[in-house]
Amino acid sequence: MEYLIDTANMTMIEKCVDLLPITGITSNPSIIKKEGRIDFFEHFRKIRGIIGADKTLHVQILAEKCEGILEEAHTILEKIDRAVYIKIPVTPEGLKAIRLLKKEGAKITATAVYSKTQGFMAMEAGADFIAPYFNRMENLDIDAAAAVEFFASMIDRYGYSTKILAASFKNIHQVNEAFACGAQAATVSPDILLAAFAVPSIKKAVDDFAADWESVFGKDHICDMP
Repeated sequence: MEYLIDTANMTMIEKCVDLLPITGITSNPSIIKKEGRIDFFEHFRKIRGIIGADKTLHVQILAEKCEGILEEAHTILEKIDRAVYIKIPVTPEGLKAIRLLKKEGAKITATAVYSKTQGFMAMEAGADFIAPYFNRMENLDIDAAAAVEFFASMIDRYGYSTKILAASFKNIHQVNEAFACGAQAATVSPDILLAAFAVPSIKKAVDDFAADWESVFGKDHICDMP
């Protein structure tokens, strides 16, 4: 399983990369909006400096027509780095751009996936990741879990190299469900991911362990033992 975090906040990225087994960072215009009017390319170069070359960085385009998508993708790759995964919504124009960019060797995350047809077309176009919007699908009465499971079965059956990068979650249960249905990766808000460790029972268990140790050994820690 691969856990990515969905944020462009450098402080939060530093925290999550330090604490958690994160494999990458995703972003979109709505997430970038939260950071204000940043120096776009410099900001993402700094994020790359934080996460290193071994983690994936996913940056979304804005253009809707193929020609504009290609121009924006080339600019991102030139001004951030060549390893960036270009996030492209799965529309007919987006699919055309995905095919052309894959011929150039670019890495692609096909995003805004709501339907099986979108996912299948993105696989055929050569996308490295497809990003089904789990919670948004459920809000539209679309069975997100079934769709992820179907994508996984088609990848397995036909040998696609595409990975499922499940996205758009409202809680950690949905994240776990996506993995259980066959998603290889999930991109999650840091707040949702960190909240999973804020369960009072976890803190109580840690406190109980500390109290039991102290009742026998006092204030000495393991590293203080002779």
